[in-house]
Amino acid sequence: MATVELTKENFDSVVTDNDFVLIDFWASWCGPCRQFAPVYESASDRHEDLVFAKVDTEAQQELAAAFEIQSIPTLMIVRDNVAVFAQPGALPEAALEDVIGQARNLDMDEVRKSIEQAQAQAASGSGSGSGSGETKEAG
Repeated sequence: MATVELTKENFDSVVTDNDFVLIDFWASWCGPCRQFAPVYESASDRHEDLVFAKVDTEAQQELAAAFEIQSIPTLMIVRDNVAVFAQPGALPEAALEDVIGQARNLDMDEVRKSIEQAQAQAASGSGSGSGSGETKEAG
């Protein structure tokens, strides 16, 4: 399966309309990006049930900024509209396959539950941890 070129115009629809999207943030001048490209293309042929997308960080600077891409290539995996993996660096083929396998095996209900718990903790514990927490005492 060919990779999909993501732009700010089609990004939301591609990510929303697909359960599992791999995104390669790259640039034409980037040597490691050029090394990773055939590995990524080959993986897209092996995993035709997944969407393999690319973001040209030069042409799509807004997208790169929105995802705080500091280094390229960066691989991101989005499952069910949740970013479950993001790592800079050109992965070798075996490592890419391992990451895809781990992402496939994630229990997304558990992932969402963890996110909700972390958000709830952040909201309730937004202080400096000075001991004014919400400790329940038997009474």
